[in-house]
Amino acid sequence: MFYHVNPVKFFFPIDDHLFRLKKAEALKNLWKICLLLILCSAGLYAWMALFGIGSGIISAEATSLTPFQYEAGKVWFVLGRMAFAVVFALLVLFIPSLFFYAFTDIPYKKLVILQQIVLFVMLTERVLWIPLAIYGGLDWFVSPWSFGIIASYFTDIQWVIFFFGAISLFQLWIIWFQAKCLSYLSLVKKRWIWVSVIFIHILYWAGTAVLTFMDSHLISGWFT
Repeated sequence: MFYHVNPVKFFFPIDDHLFRLKKAEALKNLWKICLLLILCSAGLYAWMALFGIGSGIISAEATSLTPFQYEAGKVWFVLGRMAFAVVFALLVLFIPSLFFYAFTDIPYKKLVILQQIVLFVMLTERVLWIPLAIYGGLDWFVSPWSFGIIASYFTDIQWVIFFFGAISLFQLWIIWFQAKCLSYLSLVKKRWIWVSVIFIHILYWAGTAVLTFMDSHLISGWFT
């Protein structure tokens, strides 16, 4: 039985696709979709960089730079965001799949398909945030669907705000989605699946917070 990989159609309905995915003996378009999602990630982050999203530190140092240095800085900023997007997409697609493969009996390629859905949802969240960043000046960690805004009322510690900012309604849906799919495709007890899924997301939120904190300081160091 062939299963045609299509992240968009996976939502309509999910249970039907899970049934066909579980029974599938061969997968079609798996790696093409992976490549497409990676290219979409790079294109999206390049688009964001061209809009100047996240380049506030560079702009703040513009008066101390020559025109050539400033333009070169913008080019490197765009290239850096594209490289980050590629690495980000690869990590989302393959690292959690490897982690889940280690304690379930689900074939690795089928886990990659589930992570394609996860990456698709993450990119959708990012697209929805772009207008808020451009017209409202909101950083990603204080978007309306993240918990960063709530955290900012209780603390001024940047790392903590970044951590809770990485937790959003989209992320909670992803946790539910992964737990649902893994429970359907595997014989592992549900409580262990939930613990594992939540654990890997805590690592992701902590890593996002650390990278965001370091990113702002590294960019600042390049242009001072």
